[in-house]
Amino acid sequence: MHLLDLLSPGRVKALGPVTGKKRLLEQVAKLLGDSPEVERAVFDALVGRERLGSTGLGHGVAIPHGRSGKVSTAVGAFLRLGEPVDFGAPDGQPVDLVFALVVPEHFASQHLMLLSQLAEMFGEQAFRDQLRTARDSAALYALLSDWQAAHADCG
Repeated sequence: MHLLDLLSPGRVKALGPVTGKKRLLEQVAKLLGDSPEVERAVFDALVGRERLGSTGLGHGVAIPHGRSGKVSTAVGAFLRLGEPVDFGAPDGQPVDLVFALVVPEHFASQHLMLLSQLAEMFGEQAFRDQLRTARDSAALYALLSDWQAAHADCG
């Protein structure tokens, strides 16, 4: 499973300001859920994971993620925030690049593999810079697609 398998162009967004981490997670849940019941389950999974420790990686990146019995397949969303949000990242920097992920309960190994791919992707300073300067949601999706294509043979 590759990261792009989780995304659709409609779940890649360049957003304006968000008032905080909780509001951000609510927006993510709306993108990832296909019904109010699933949205609530996704939100609860993301918030529950954040209570265990921040999913902020540093360098302005966060990967909120969780598992839920209410989703049948892994789904993801990428958001570039208009203004950074405090995520409690280890380097103290607020977050403006967010890749959210929710997987079914039984996806333990796939979940870890996807998180590893995300850590690799966001570990590249040049790629983070490109995401921050992309003109719109379509350009963000193209960058994510191009990164995936360039790294498809590496893992």
